[in-house]
Amino acid sequence: MTTCVFVQIRCKPGTTYEVAEEIALREIHSELFSTSGEFDLLMKLYIPGGEDVGKYINENVRNIAGIERTLTTLTFKAF
Repeated sequence: MTTCVFVQIRCKPGTTYEVAEEIALREIHSELFSTSGEFDLLMKLYIPGGEDVGKYINENVRNIAGIERTLTTLTFKAF
């Protein structure tokens, strides 16, 4: 069973489009949006069953050049 998480991403100034492009190339997301406010991007992704959420994000998201900070929200049940 997969775990649905939302990751808000703050990019270094001027790198939002490059970060979004790299995420798209990695094909790890379900949906990716540009946003206003404290974060620049909002990504919905599904963590494969049995994977550690923190490790998965560190290995697949946080190592993208241009990312300054992330905030991950775990989900429990969809209504």
